[in-house]
Amino acid sequence: MNKPFITGIRDGIPIALGYLSVSFGFGILAASLGLSPLEAFLVSATNLTSAGQVAGIEVIAAGGTLWEMAVTQLVINIRYFLMALSLSQKLDGSFHTPQRLLAAYGITDEIFGVSHSKEGKLTPLYLYGLIVIAFLGWTSGTLLGALAGDVLPKVLTDSMGIMLYGMFLAVILPEARKSRGALAVIVIAAVISILFRYVLTAVSGGFAIILSAVAAAALVALLFPVDEKEA
Repeated sequence: MNKPFITGIRDGIPIALGYLSVSFGFGILAASLGLSPLEAFLVSATNLTSAGQVAGIEVIAAGGTLWEMAVTQLVINIRYFLMALSLSQKLDGSFHTPQRLLAAYGITDEIFGVSHSKEGKLTPLYLYGLIVIAFLGWTSGTLLGALAGDVLPKVLTDSMGIMLYGMFLAVILPEARKSRGALAVIVIAAVISILFRYVLTAVSGGFAIILSAVAAAALVALLFPVDEKEA
């Protein structure tokens, strides 16, 4: 009975190792914004979303409201709804509602990719193994990074905090090279963010993130509509 669980852990080890290094950078960033190691750990343990967590703690640091936090997380993490719908088609008949809810907690980009590429139907134990090892990598890296942020020299923690943004660039640049639409979204969102940062300073940081993402996506949808035959 434990074989699928062990297989999930084995398949998730590369994810955990990647998460360990990236979440270390998040932990340092969280510490630099005033969160304690325990608070940083709890953020990672209850979210499992790198982009959402970074945006979330920046909203906190900026003194944003709960509404800003909620809308920011919805905009950034709405892709997980689509991932969950797609992945639900690969679940075997042993999945019941509580098990689906538990599995949904652990869906990330990487876990979705590994699960979707797995041949055959997915069992609860396999997904649990995949999620557990990834969870341990993400949360332990966050805790270590937050602890290191309290003791390492500032120049070193600042440089290591760049790791997280390097991960974001690694995610968006390959897609930008393949798609004019993706490149346009990135450029437009960056330009709008700069305007909010240096010109429209009355807008809070949380809403600036939301407006930048939504405006860029809307403009690109008008400029580069997807052909129904290619969709």
